[in-house]
This record gives sequence, structure tokens and C-alpha cells, in this order.
Amino acid sequence: MNAPAHTDCDRALAMAKPDRPANVDHPGLVLATTILASSLAFIDGSVVNVGLPAIGRSLDAGGDGLSWVVNAYLLPLSALLLIGGAAGDLHGRRRLLVLGVALFAFASIVCSLAPSLGWLLAGRGLQGVSAAMLMPNSLAIIGASFADEARGRAVGIWAAVGAAAGAIGPLIGGWLIDTIGWRAIFFVNLPLATAAIVLALRYVPRDTHEDRPPLDWPGAMLAAGGLGAITWSLTAASIATGLNGMTGAVLIVGIGLLAAFLFVENRKGYSAMMPLALFVSRSFVGLTLLTLLLYGALGGLLVLVPFVLIEASGYSAIQAGAALLPLPVTIALTSAQMGKLATRIGPRLPLSIGPIVVAVGCLLAMRIGGPGNYWTTTFPAVLVIAIGMAAAVAPLTTAVLASVDQKHTGVASGLNSAVARTGGLIATAVAGAVLAARGAELLTMFRAAAVVGSLTAVAAGIIAFVLVRTSANRQTDTGPR
Repeated sequence: MNAPAHTDCDRALAMAKPDRPANVDHPGLVLATTILASSLAFIDGSVVNVGLPAIGRSLDAGGDGLSWVVNAYLLPLSALLLIGGAAGDLHGRRRLLVLGVALFAFASIVCSLAPSLGWLLAGRGLQGVSAAMLMPNSLAIIGASFADEARGRAVGIWAAVGAAAGAIGPLIGGWLIDTIGWRAIFFVNLPLATAAIVLALRYVPRDTHEDRPPLDWPGAMLAAGGLGAITWSLTAASIATGLNGMTGAVLIVGIGLLAAFLFVENRKGYSAMMPLALFVSRSFVGLTLLTLLLYGALGGLLVLVPFVLIEASGYSAIQAGAALLPLPVTIALTSAQMGKLATRIGPRLPLSIGPIVVAVGCLLAMRIGGPGNYWTTTFPAVLVIAIGMAAAVAPLTTAVLASVDQKHTGVASGLNSAVARTGGLIATAVAGAVLAARGAELLTMFRAAAVVGSLTAVAAGIIAFVLVRTSANRQTDTGPR
């Protein structure tokens, strides 16, 4: 997944914090700590996409294995993101941040030394668990350490650095892959993790809230199990070009686990990991579906485009990383203006038009791998997708915070961030067939995936137009306006 898109999606986690800001002696160093910690997740998420061809050749991994290199990270991150934030509220955000960063460093060592695909997937899974610990708590620390305009500036700096990490990460990763090997991309995490831990222990104040309700472990485990079963079945089915008895059974089990998750969450009420009361708001339902579909379309392409450029067009890893550069740069340069525009005219129009522009970019992506150079094939597609995402990501943050009442803004923004990762998770699972293809078949499968991505983005735009309110005023709407 792409860092700039997710920084805007995640920034609501910090802006939604209603806590009274703590008295912080070194706010600049606290901000630096959160930036270093978050950069681990952002850089790793974007760099690995560029390394998939090299990993596949080194570990003899097919399309299903390469899908799991991405999804072994996204699955625990998606399923445990909310519980990671709740654990920080209960046991201390600094403690969870330090533990998350330390676990991420250990997991990175496991990935870099992995002798087989199984070991790499284990390391990637640990990275996902640790990212679910450090991401929400790094943002919560910002929310609790700054007030009003200072909080907005701090989150803006955090988002800008995240965008820069998303732009630079694939370039550095591609260079490391070309010159040293894919294992080097995981060693880069170690100095960042060390610096983040030292700064956190020195400058981030201790905190704990023992009066908070207990963690929703049943909900977290059911969500993780359900997503895992569905992801495995979709990955296996895409490779086999269809469901069989085993994959169909696992898919049914996954759906059953998610149904049980909804039942448990309904019983828990407001103490649930995902309070179902949020979905009383028609706008929030629309925003959740839009996020799932739009980030699904984006996530699938971000995995497939570098792979196709390397395998079909002969790009080096650093060239493939540079090919995606217009995406983070465009989003970083225009998201603030789009946020202001959405505040002035309401989020409905940008959230409807942005996905349609992304859909056009997906169709342009069908030319990637064909005749022509980068400027006539890849660049137009990436630029158009970037413009569409820039139109949507900042208004999405504003709309999520406005779609529910004040007491639910924290969990609503966290859920939206988790749903964004889930969209990429599902898209990567379905993309397994493309990652398994070679030669002419690879381009055929990639073009089919681009069409699916385009249709998915169009559906996101239609949902936004039908369900999202024109006004950005906070509400709990239950019907048409």
C-alpha cells in the first residue's frame, strides 16, 4: 500500500483524540519519535511491492506465495489495528509504541534472514502485528501531546514526512535490491527502530488509563480468523482460477467467523472493538464501503504495476520504484488544497469524482507493458490515478470525522483506517493469479485486473454520490437528506 494515501486516511486517528493534551517538555522530539515509528510501517509497506520479483526468484515462490508476502503483513494489521489502539489506551501508549517498534525490528531480522518462504511469511506476520501496535499509538501520542492548531500542524508534519517516506522508500529499496539484494530492505528498519525506541523512552511521557474497559479479544480473534480464512480462500481460488471444495469450505468458514464477529460486537455494544451503532449513520456506511473499494483498487495496482514493469518490461527494481513516484508526489502536493475545497463545498462531490478519475487511470494502466516508453504508457496512468486519489483522500478524513458523533470519532477513524488495509488485503489475494502468470499471459491477466480495478473505483464513486451527505456537519443520519 501507498504511504501518502494512508497518511491522510490515518491522520483522523490523531485529530479525533478528545483527550486533554498532556504537558510535554520536548514536543518536537515527541513528534520525531512518532514519525520514526510510523515510517517503519509506511516504508516497509511500499518497498516490499518492488521486491516481489526478486523474492519470488530467490525463494522459489509462486503467485500465491507472493500474494502472502504482502497479505501476511496486511492481515494482522487490518484485524488488530483497533485493538492495538485500545491496548495503548488501557496499558499506556508509550509502552505499546516501544513494544511495537521492538517487535517490528525483531520481525525485520526474521525477514532478512529467512531461509525459506515460510520463515519470510512468519516475519511478515510479526511485522503486521507490531505495526498494529505502533501505528495507532504513534498517532494517539500526537493527539494527546498537542492541542488545537499545534495538533493540526503536528499531524500535517507527520503526514508530510509519511508522504516523503512513501516517495523515497521504493527508490531506496529498489537501489538496495539491485545492488545488495532483497534482504537488505528489511535491515534498513533496524536503525530507524533503534532511534524511535531511544527517543520514546527519553522524551515521551508515561501514560496509562486503568479505568478503560477490557480489550475486545473475542472480537479481534474472530475478525482475524475470518479475514485470514477469506484471504487464503481468495488467494488459492485466484491461482486455481476458481473455487474448489477446499477453498469453498474455507471461504464459508471465513464468512461464518465474520458473522460471529458481528454477533459478538452487537452483544458488547459500545465496548466492542467495532460498535455497530456507528452504522446508524448512512454517511458512515457509504464512507466505509467507499474506502474498502477505492483502497482495494489502489492496493491491487500498487502490487501489480511494479511486478509487471520488472517482469514484462525489463525494468530494474529502482526503475520500477521510480515509476510510481508521481503518485505520492501528487497526493502530497495537493491533498491540503483538496481538504480545504472539501470543507468549502462538502465532501460528497470530491468523493464521487475522485474515484471516477481513478477508474480512468486504471483503464490507462492497461497500456503498461505494451509498446511505448514510460512517458507514453506508465506515467499517464499513474498520474491520473494520483489526481483521483488526491481528490478523495483528504475529504475522506474530514467526512469520516463528520459522519458520527463526537464520542465515536476515535473508533470511527480507526475503523476506516483498518478498512482501507482490508481493501488492499482482499485485492492482493485476488491478484495472486496475475503474480503467478508469465509472458503474454501476465499482460492479459494484468489488463483484466486493471478493468476490475476500474469497475471497483466506479462503484466507490457511485456509493459516495448516493450515500454521503453534501454537508460536512457532524450528524447521525439514518436516511436520505
